[in-house]
Amino acid sequence: METAETLVIGAGVVGLAVAAQLSHAGHEVFVCEKEKTAGSGVSARNSGVIHAGLYYPPDSLKSRFCLQGRDRLYAFCEARGIAYKKTGKLIVATDGNEEAKLKQIFENARLVGVDDLEQLDVAAVRTLEPALDVSAALLSPSTGIVDPAQFVAALESDLEAVGGAVAFASEVSAVQPVGEGPADSGFIVSFAGSVAESLFVRKLINCAGLGAQTVADCTVGLRPEFIPMLRMVRGHYFGLSGAAPFKHLIYPVPQPGGLGVHATLDTGGSIRFGPDVKPCNTADYRPDMARAASFQTAIARYYPGILDRELLPDFVGIRPQIGEFGAFNDFVISGEAEHGIKGLVNLFGIESPGLTASLAVAEHVAGMMSQ
Repeated sequence: METAETLVIGAGVVGLAVAAQLSHAGHEVFVCEKEKTAGSGVSARNSGVIHAGLYYPPDSLKSRFCLQGRDRLYAFCEARGIAYKKTGKLIVATDGNEEAKLKQIFENARLVGVDDLEQLDVAAVRTLEPALDVSAALLSPSTGIVDPAQFVAALESDLEAVGGAVAFASEVSAVQPVGEGPADSGFIVSFAGSVAESLFVRKLINCAGLGAQTVADCTVGLRPEFIPMLRMVRGHYFGLSGAAPFKHLIYPVPQPGGLGVHATLDTGGSIRFGPDVKPCNTADYRPDMARAASFQTAIARYYPGILDRELLPDFVGIRPQIGEFGAFNDFVISGEAEHGIKGLVNLFGIESPGLTASLAVAEHVAGMMSQ
């Protein structure tokens, strides 16, 4: 049987960041990924936004890791030559009720340590973005965008540079904890459709994203109360034909289950709108053009010019949410202190701001593995 010190399950941005962090700390690390390429799941189907950390409760993992990860990600992109841009974003209100929500966002941002938000009146908004029709806005200058594919490639390169490797088309089918003492304890990991039928590892980190619950379910001895239910949420993205009407990212106030249908730019200057949010039972990535009408209605609240423009289907993403739809659901990162299985760390519900937070999450997990 092949052996390794540490196996990370999942080659998305979080799995690769964890693996690279551990490898640079001197661990022998391998990554297994059920798909044929790295970062082809949740990591490839998002807005590519580097979030400033405005919305999350002060005592949450999302808040902590978003703020830490934001700064680490900007520095990482600068050092590696990864395409990124600090575009800034406007969170906009269109009536009095939404203006009250802007004030709540502003106060929460101050509580978590974001001190660069600016409150804008109509005239200031029009100066920055003439195409908007809103009553007030917040400007977040530390929000930006990154090319997710380049970020994934850099993480994979970092891992390989220190001897790590990714095994693709390797889907975990069973995890069996074995041994009693430190010298012989670990896990026998079995794979479906892999040349190597099983692998013995000392430490196991489950970063499988949408598949994290499936991996946990096949881990012998892991009790059900430590496996939160997966509640997938489907989101459409639409592109816009012609020139982009904005220089900043444009967000409405948050809606139940998400941040509203917002406008984001990519590093090439193209604009897309999305996502909407709808609970789903299967990971269906086929776009539904019929949703364009509801998109136009939502966007027209802050950008009336959308009624004269054409929306084009771009892609569909699936979020690995946990907990009730519409409620705040934090990241779940559980180790031996929670579930009692030595050497095992499970990550659940790593949705937005998972890309922004990935380097900070990796540092946290590496700390758990060194204890």
